[in-house]
Amino acid sequence: MKIRAIAWNTFGSFLRNKVILLISAIFLCVLLLFSTPLITANAMRGSMTAAQTEGMVLSMLSVIMGLVSGFGSLLAAWAAADAVAAELRSGTILAVMARPVRRWEFLLGKFAGVQILMGVYVIFLVASTYIFASMGGESVHAPLWALIVYPLVRYAMYAALAMFLVTVMHPFVAFGITLLVAVLSGIVVPSSGTSSFLPVWLRSSLYVVLPSTGLLSESRFLAITQASLEKTQWTAHLTALAYGLDYALVLLLLAMLLFRRRNLTGGTAGSL
Repeated sequence: MKIRAIAWNTFGSFLRNKVILLISAIFLCVLLLFSTPLITANAMRGSMTAAQTEGMVLSMLSVIMGLVSGFGSLLAAWAAADAVAAELRSGTILAVMARPVRRWEFLLGKFAGVQILMGVYVIFLVASTYIFASMGGESVHAPLWALIVYPLVRYAMYAALAMFLVTVMHPFVAFGITLLVAVLSGIVVPSSGTSSFLPVWLRSSLYVVLPSTGLLSESRFLAITQASLEKTQWTAHLTALAYGLDYALVLLLLAMLLFRRRNLTGGTAGSL
């Protein structure tokens, strides 16, 4: 299938992308530095109660995994923007279209390639969660499927947003806007204490329009002990995941619509 071939070729190009590999290597080194506090907390186990140790480890683990998960959102946005822009910049998209490949198939294949990349990243994310918890001398009792599905859906939203933007603008601008959207999405949450500087009408409007990525945060289910694990009804899971998938689908369809009029040899208008 054409879409599958484009997806795997895109994923392969990510593995050879020096920028992505360099940034990932630097991030991994920074991440390893966070293992020291967890090991220290485990060593102090004898001087604290079990509840104090669990609380300390969970707090550290939440910070670490929030950092890893946030980096994944940026990775998804940049990978999606660069996947399309690189083909346009090099002119190889003309050879791809000559197969022939429909424009929507091209974008869908690129999007699928990004999701394959993020699927691999999520495996790393989940493995890191359990490894860092083990370093702290604790075990994670969060539902495994939620730790996998929730970030994948959230990354799909950011990838679709970046792909939508890159059809009409430079990839760096598209990535910057996506980053701004990510920041604003956290600021305008009603429970956020950092949103007071925005007018109420603007905050409410942005909350409706911007993606509610907090709803799709897997850290909500991160727990050290089974007793602290909050039960979530399946209807709540279904609603949150359906929202994320619908948001990503709408953005992807808009990207396909705009890409139909994209001049593949430069510019943003015209069609083949």
